Amino acid sequence: MNKLNNIELFAGAGGLLDGFEQTGKYNLLGAVEWLKPQVRTLVNRLETKYNFSNADDRVLNFDIQRTSELINGWSEDVEFGTSKGLDNLVKDQEVHVISGGPPCQAYSLAGRIRDNNGMKDDYRNFLFEAYIRIVKHYRPKVVVFENVEGILSAIPTGEKITDLIRKAFDEVGYEIVDDLRKYALIDLSEFGVPQKRKRVIIIGIRRDITSIDYQHILHNFYIDILGKEKVKTKKTVRDAISSLPPIYPLVKQDKRNAYTNDNKINGHVARYHNLRDQEIFHILAKDIEDGTNMYSSTNSLIDLYYQKTGKRTNIHKYHVLKWDEPSNTIPAHLKKDGLRHIHPDPKQRRSITVREAAKLQTFDDDFEFTESQLSNFEMIGNAVPPLFGKKLGSAVNILFNNLSDLEK
Repeated sequence: MNKLNNIELFAGAGGLLDGFEQTGKYNLLGAVEWLKPQVRTLVNRLETKYNFSNADDRVLNFDIQRTSELINGWSEDVEFGTSKGLDNLVKDQEVHVISGGPPCQAYSLAGRIRDNNGMKDDYRNFLFEAYIRIVKHYRPKVVVFENVEGILSAIPTGEKITDLIRKAFDEVGYEIVDDLRKYALIDLSEFGVPQKRKRVIIIGIRRDITSIDYQHILHNFYIDILGKEKVKTKKTVRDAISSLPPIYPLVKQDKRNAYTNDNKINGHVARYHNLRDQEIFHILAKDIEDGTNMYSSTNSLIDLYYQKTGKRTNIHKYHVLKWDEPSNTIPAHLKKDGLRHIHPDPKQRRSITVREAAKLQTFDDDFEFTESQLSNFEMIGNAVPPLFGKKLGSAVNILFNNLSDLEK
């Protein structure tokens, strides 16, 4: 059939959306994102890569919780300006697919550890309700809801968040798979992403015909349709970033300038690290390179931190990427520091750059990140890797066509 009309919610910088666009099987009606750096990045990508002439109108910078205004339009808002809304973009077209995932901090295990109340009071726990309202309004045949593994154990109000999500989808007429941990928890490294990254991919199917076994269809989707996209050999840090030119520390630091950041590659700029941190990075990376493994245990890393800083900690703060393994997860927390994403080359004595994080997340080299370093790391860490987005988009297209054939 023709391209599927899709709406992307919580679009961020467009990792999932970019993957869908790469398939050539989708017609983007509209995208919604409330953070301005992400909006600017996504608009630029749609214009420069996919030749959207009206990307500024197609990407709605707005708060999805104000659902009625988002659908019908808003005017003269101090923060979000004016727009005619989603309905004006959709017009009389059928929406076939709605995709996206609410911000994950309220569900993540790391977020719950850092928050004094375990994120129980965080409004982001219930952003899925706004997602459901959009689904109810447009009634797509298929929905794609992406989030972190922690959503499977999140209990913000005494009831599992997945039970609330399942109930909400059921009430608006959608079926999701019966065992989310068994089917929907996906290890993205199995799909060619050079990174240990597990995500929950909830596929919802609109129940149109009572005689169809939608659970069987969903099981088949995860095992056979999406499962066929898995790779035989996992990609590694070397596969992802070894082609980038090295960035070495300066012999003498000049204020906040500590590295030879002169390669002219978008985002390939080392953040500032003082001499003490550079020494620690060299020790740890050299330990791995030489195979001495003096710092392979948590206690040894905690001791090293105390030796170098004079401070006590109960958790180790350092992690060096290994050339011939997938990276650890690229998180939004990278905006804070890079101590858990140290470059594997001991000579470079640094954490990874925005461009290296982007490559580990499978963003194409021509995907431009032109916001602040903080915003760039945040949007990259929060994104769905585009490579997985492309494979998921292809699988969802097959699922949609299979459903259409069954329902004729």
